[in-house]
Amino acid sequence: MDLVIRGARVADGSGGPSYRADVGVHEGRIAAIGRLPGGGRRTVDADGLVLAPGFVDMHAHSDLALLRDPDHSAKAAQGVTLEVLGQDGLSYAPADERTLAGVRTAIAGWNGPGEDVTFDFRTVGEYLGRLDRAHGGQGCAVNAAYLVPQGTVRAYVLGWEDRPPTPAETARMRQLVAEGLEDGAVGMSSGLTYTPGMYASGAELAGLCAVVARYGGYYCPHHRSYGRGALAAYAEMLALARETGCALHLAHATLNFPENRGRAPELLALLDEALAAGTDVTLDSYPYTPGCTTLAALLPGWAHEGGPGALLARLADGPTAGRIRHALETEGSDGCHGVPVDWPSVEVSGTTDPAYGHHVGTRLDGWESARRLLLGDRLGTTVLQHVGHEENVRAIMRHRVHTGGSDGILHGAKPHPRAYGTFPHYLGHYVRELGVLSLEECVAHLSGRPAARLRLPDRGLVREGYRADLVLFDPRTVAAGSTYDRPRTLPSGIPYVLIDGRFVIRDGRRTDVLAGRSVRRTPLTGQGVRPGPSPRTAGRGRHIR
Repeated sequence: MDLVIRGARVADGSGGPSYRADVGVHEGRIAAIGRLPGGGRRTVDADGLVLAPGFVDMHAHSDLALLRDPDHSAKAAQGVTLEVLGQDGLSYAPADERTLAGVRTAIAGWNGPGEDVTFDFRTVGEYLGRLDRAHGGQGCAVNAAYLVPQGTVRAYVLGWEDRPPTPAETARMRQLVAEGLEDGAVGMSSGLTYTPGMYASGAELAGLCAVVARYGGYYCPHHRSYGRGALAAYAEMLALARETGCALHLAHATLNFPENRGRAPELLALLDEALAAGTDVTLDSYPYTPGCTTLAALLPGWAHEGGPGALLARLADGPTAGRIRHALETEGSDGCHGVPVDWPSVEVSGTTDPAYGHHVGTRLDGWESARRLLLGDRLGTTVLQHVGHEENVRAIMRHRVHTGGSDGILHGAKPHPRAYGTFPHYLGHYVRELGVLSLEECVAHLSGRPAARLRLPDRGLVREGYRADLVLFDPRTVAAGSTYDRPRTLPSGIPYVLIDGRFVIRDGRRTDVLAGRSVRRTPLTGQGVRPGPSPRTAGRGRHIR
């Protein structure tokens, strides 16, 4: 054996009872489980530690972080061995030059402007290959899967226009989604309170989901509202899944704003009804109450039409800015989930231009300060919205189809602590301190269940033959170190993390190992060809890892 982990309490990711065992690792895989009398080239004494499958972050925004930061302790130190990227309908592939420029500006508040990243990729396959070759060909810190971002696809074909697509444009969008899935994407995401994704009708989304279903992928929507009309927005997505036969994964599933306090049981009833009817649905959430997004995202969708440049021009025009203010403060804009904005609940967490860094940590005192910041920081400002409810958070995480997702935005001077703390916070606060979940159940939420959603045949469980993506943590001390005041503090109680049997974290410290690679969609057996010819991919085999 390359490694023997001796005397661990194994929580195997299935949710079943934990048990004490030795685990042998050889050539990147779990080779033996039980009482192992022989030693290995290296031995870890795991007495008092829990051995679990590596955690899967089902909602990550590390699309550029994995390329720029070989350390990436933000996730590695939490025990995360796989992140799912391409979230909320906006990422960097597939794209042409025009689309890429708009997307980089639109989500600078998530990932920074990207001036320190070489954008030498345009297709999904090229982006995944870039992850594999990152940092001088060594790879990246953790594994990564990718969702085709529907908003980026729409921008590629229609630009940032609020109109229905023509039949030819519909066919082109379907083709781009299919090509992304053939390149290895695991599904498709949407951001339906973000432009241009929000401009899509239900019929348009159904056409794209039909393509996703043919490839055995899943649809991951940030749906149309987490505020006013949130339950109707969830119901729309469940109906879409039922209509198209597409597997559904509800992104950062929660219910926010005053009108949704205590309404999680109504959401869970919708889920249970859909599951009973045979709908394939899962969800993820983070164990915190505030949300996090860009300040520009709160504005009404019509103000974004034409792209970031057009939005800046509207903000600079007094009368038009007045209309935006009315939509925000009186009507409740679609970008703010149909709820009139409560400015004191909006806290600046990061700016792209350092000249505006003094705003970080402050609450906005009204429209004029928000407008000045939007214009000065050129839409690059990130904010926390303190609009969540603890009772909803706890109820949703108990559900049998729940998984963990950090929604971690790493950019900004004072990011949301979920980026550095989601997984140890589940284990330390909600398992040990509150008992909301059992330890074994929580581990399943963070490993086995998300791996099943991703249809990964050899990850997510501690089983012989499975990849040795593993985490060892101390159930007595594991805790998030990140707080709202010190959000980049690393967690405690996670001394070892392995990817493919290699130590990413050893003795609580980040090693220089870069074992992360792209994890690509597992094709369906007997899968048919995708709709529409593509000379770019004709005759090419599908990539599997």
